[in-house]
Amino acid sequence: MRRIISALLISISSTLALAQGAQPLQLADGAPDRHVVVAGDTLWSIAAKFLKDPYRWGELWKLNATEIKNPQRIFPGQVLALDRSGTQPRLKLVTVKEPRREYVEPLRKGIPSIPPQDIEPFLSEPRVLEPGGLASAPRVVALQGDRVIAGSGDTIYTTEVTAQHKTWQLFRQGKPLLDPESGETLGHEAVYLGTARMIKGGVPSSFLVTSSVQEIVRDDRLLAAPRQDVVDYVPRAPTKLIRAKILGMYSGVSFGGPQSVVTLNRGRADGLEPGHVLAADVAGKAVVNRYQGDRSDYQLPDARNGLLFVFRVFDRVSYALIMHATQPMSVGDTVRTP
Repeated sequence: MRRIISALLISISSTLALAQGAQPLQLADGAPDRHVVVAGDTLWSIAAKFLKDPYRWGELWKLNATEIKNPQRIFPGQVLALDRSGTQPRLKLVTVKEPRREYVEPLRKGIPSIPPQDIEPFLSEPRVLEPGGLASAPRVVALQGDRVIAGSGDTIYTTEVTAQHKTWQLFRQGKPLLDPESGETLGHEAVYLGTARMIKGGVPSSFLVTSSVQEIVRDDRLLAAPRQDVVDYVPRAPTKLIRAKILGMYSGVSFGGPQSVVTLNRGRADGLEPGHVLAADVAGKAVVNRYQGDRSDYQLPDARNGLLFVFRVFDRVSYALIMHATQPMSVGDTVRTP
């Protein structure tokens, strides 16, 4: 009995310690009492109106873990009210009486987590492949009219394809993604070339190139286009400590700011999920101070630079959108659980 009571006391003490360690929600400066949801709003943009840390949106809604992964849809026209009466602020929907209207669209679309136009290509186009991921994919063996390059509207011929898919995508093997800490190959970046539709199977199989962003040549590969997922997860911090490095910026640039897409060297195997928010820091500078002939060296503390929203996760690599940054982020920067 004493052991049971002791165990209960330890459990209660641990729970209280965790509760005391949780920082209270901080409202954004000028947080409104109400907000009418309009087309173009996102969960992130609304959260930023109410909170200094938008990734704590689920706490403001008092959502549980299941609701965070399958959040309640918020639709344009709804009114969100901020309740400040308790010890912690809370957000809720309020009922507003409106006259009956007829809508042309029978179904309303809920607002997304982040701007879809910023990440749309990364949802429909796979960008990271396992080593050898293209080895078994159909290969381009010839081009229409014995051409050297092909583009939109041209016919290409490939090794035999038996699978029936509505849309195919064309890729070329890209550079390996190397972990800057271990030097290990995490995957290979696939260079997206365009889309194609199968005209005829057999040996060889025939495809019509329906769109192209780069020239298509012999030995390029085809993959079936994946289903496009809608990013509707509630922004939230990971439940475990995660530290990652920025492997690269989209378009090959070295620096990026808000709405830039970055590649991270952590993925599903490390506990990252779509909707996770990570913080980026600016490393504190080493400062030399001279006073009355004496020299003192100081290392300034790291400072918060911005936040990133993870929207697509592979096994060991992820893509994230920079939501806020006070200074440009660069390849090699460290990001972590906020």
